[in-house]
Amino acid sequence: MTAAASSGEALDPSSSSWGRRLGKARHDGSFVRTFSADDVFAAVDAATAIERVREAFGRHRRGEWVMPSKVYLDSPPYGDFRAMPARGGELAMLKWISSFPDNPKRGLPTVIGVLIVSDATTSEPLAILDAGAVTALRTGAVAAVAAEALASADRRVPAVIGCGVNGAWAARCLAAAGFGPGICHDADAERAQRLAGELGWSAGTRAEALACDVVTCVTPGHSIVVDAGDLRPGMHFNMLGADGPGKAEATVGAVGSCRLFCDEWEQASHGGELTGAVEAGLISREQVTDLGAVLTGEAPGRPGPEAVTLFDSTGLAIQDLAIAAAVLGR
Repeated sequence: MTAAASSGEALDPSSSSWGRRLGKARHDGSFVRTFSADDVFAAVDAATAIERVREAFGRHRRGEWVMPSKVYLDSPPYGDFRAMPARGGELAMLKWISSFPDNPKRGLPTVIGVLIVSDATTSEPLAILDAGAVTALRTGAVAAVAAEALASADRRVPAVIGCGVNGAWAARCLAAAGFGPGICHDADAERAQRLAGELGWSAGTRAEALACDVVTCVTPGHSIVVDAGDLRPGMHFNMLGADGPGKAEATVGAVGSCRLFCDEWEQASHGGELTGAVEAGLISREQVTDLGAVLTGEAPGRPGPEAVTLFDSTGLAIQDLAIAAAVLGR
């Protein structure tokens, strides 16, 4: 660990001294650092993850950080792999990650992968990180970032539907952002109860969760959670589970009834919660606002206190880069 990291100083990947201060890899690769899931979670807390992900949206919006399209590689009938590259400052990264829904039956996580970070000025590899932990942190962080930007200021009672690894971090980040106490709901009642006990929230039914102000859905995306009849004036939805083609947590009618926001249009319209409504002709690009534009002040957020807002997150490589940079910096 460098002197800067040991003192608690966060390293800035846009700094020209980034590679030198971290310790660049030797050409034989023997100096490449590895970070396990425990290392990642120990290095970055919820508040830091929220701050870094919010900054990443702004940097991407301003063109300072770049992110080619996510590439999917199906592995039927088991799941799919995703390749996600990004570059920002003097860092470049590639996340190679999977989503295999039946893995828990085999005693394995649904999401497995690695994230490789390189020096963008020399291409030398700097570190390999557990991608599942990075994904959980940035997924949780974006739920809080979107809720802060889009939810009604006087409606702060949250619910998380789906309390797995990513859902748990969504709840932790919402709590860190000042939302709560709220409701945890999961098909596994014991899992919801454990998370609720950790946060001082309550475990509840789906109906109780949908009675809250800020509803974050983090299910596998294979079953509908939200219908048009569940919408009430002033609600905000974070839809985080539909991260690939064929997945959805809300009906097309529910999506089409909301004021819509997304992390990135191309991904959301082709493999996110918006996809069904786009294919049905109910919504077009002009009806969806990028969250980055809201965060930079280029576009308005919630149009009024009675509107129902919905944020579709498919997961961006720039978010992963932000968390990876925070890990390396600590």
